[in-house]
Amino acid sequence: MMKARLLLPALASIVVTGCTTPNASLDRVEATIAERTGKRLQWNRGGAEDAQIEQGVRALLQRELTADRAVQVALLNNRELQARFEEIGIAQADVIEAGLLSNPNFAASFRFPNRPPSGTNIEYSIAQNFLELIMIPLRKRIANAQLAQVETRVADEVLQFVAEVKTAFYTAQARQQMLDRLRVVAETNETAAEFTKRLHDAGNTSDLELANQQGSSEQSRLEVAQTELQLRRDREHLNRLLGLSGSSLNWRMSDHLPELSASEKSLQNLESRAIAQRLDLKALRMRMDVIGQSLALRTKTRYVPVEIKVGVDTEREPDGQRLTGPTLDLELPIFNQGQGEIAKLSAQYRQAQRELEAREVNARSEVREARDQMMAARDLTSHIETRLLPIQQQALKLTLQQYNYMLKGAYDLLAAKQNEVAAERSHIDAWRDYWIARTELERAVGGSLSYSSPSSSSKTRSTNQ
Repeated sequence: MMKARLLLPALASIVVTGCTTPNASLDRVEATIAERTGKRLQWNRGGAEDAQIEQGVRALLQRELTADRAVQVALLNNRELQARFEEIGIAQADVIEAGLLSNPNFAASFRFPNRPPSGTNIEYSIAQNFLELIMIPLRKRIANAQLAQVETRVADEVLQFVAEVKTAFYTAQARQQMLDRLRVVAETNETAAEFTKRLHDAGNTSDLELANQQGSSEQSRLEVAQTELQLRRDREHLNRLLGLSGSSLNWRMSDHLPELSASEKSLQNLESRAIAQRLDLKALRMRMDVIGQSLALRTKTRYVPVEIKVGVDTEREPDGQRLTGPTLDLELPIFNQGQGEIAKLSAQYRQAQRELEAREVNARSEVREARDQMMAARDLTSHIETRLLPIQQQALKLTLQQYNYMLKGAYDLLAAKQNEVAAERSHIDAWRDYWIARTELERAVGGSLSYSSPSSSSKTRSTNQ
């Protein structure tokens, strides 16, 4: 019994060190996002910093929103994103669990004799699986690798979320820009319709010209109403991404899309940059490594007993005699040697390898597609802005002059207005498509186009510093 009392403190004194704290994991994710986007993350865990974050969000919303400010609000305020961060806490709990010994088994039995000597037969035993002492470092290594994989996957989801917010913002901003133009056109058409009606009442224009002008005015009103409805949908989509409700919904955005980038010098070697720095590819490689470690561990230990329980047992006989000694309990791998588990891990490893290869092929394709879309939208925007739009504006101006001199009818003026509006709509759409395609290219590359992965640009960065 004395040996049993000494064994308990010895087992309890085993302390597992090296556990990663939640803040350390989030710091690594924050550093990755800050390096690739220039934005700040915050894991809201009910601390004093939460109130400061709310104040910061309110301050951002009081200013005119840009795409970058919208992204910052979303990163600080989106609840679904906050839920993603809890996956890091779950993975850290697995690391802690992997570093702990299982609790010792304690057993006791009391047997009462049916004849003298009448003393009770009492037996106590305690045992611990000491094989875990060997397995704990290996388990911890795998759990830490899984934690690193979760950190990488969460960071990749944040980058995808950033792209989603930017796309939604550019869509809403382009819609607002088009709505402002349509309202001006609607006001102009309404004024023209009133003027044409006065001319018609005075007998200076035909019923057809009046009907055409009134139809143009009503069509403009309809386009304004439809665009307003679409803009409300766009804003609500953005509200959900930003995590806004109540009084925070009255935010304002800048009235036009950002100007096109002056140059696209950062478009060199994008495919190789994507393979080197994309976090989803990195997470898949880490998953392969975790499965490989698990497979190697299970293969090496297939003939090792599953459990090696060592303990002490003490028994008091009815005559008062006490018997005490060590115990050994082995689970021998005779029938089940982990054949199924090894086969499963092997299949999972091959599966992860094929998924990584497929993702790399897709990543290269996504980069090429987004790059081509961006450059095409850039060229189209420039063409409309420098050639098509000025021509349509000049045609409308000349048609209006001839209309005022009664050399052109209302139908000709209406057609010229429609052509100009169509050109402006095409210009705004191409302008929006450029920024959306640029956002998609950044997502496909794995970060801002100005960002280069440390492995591929350490020499350049050290020179710049």
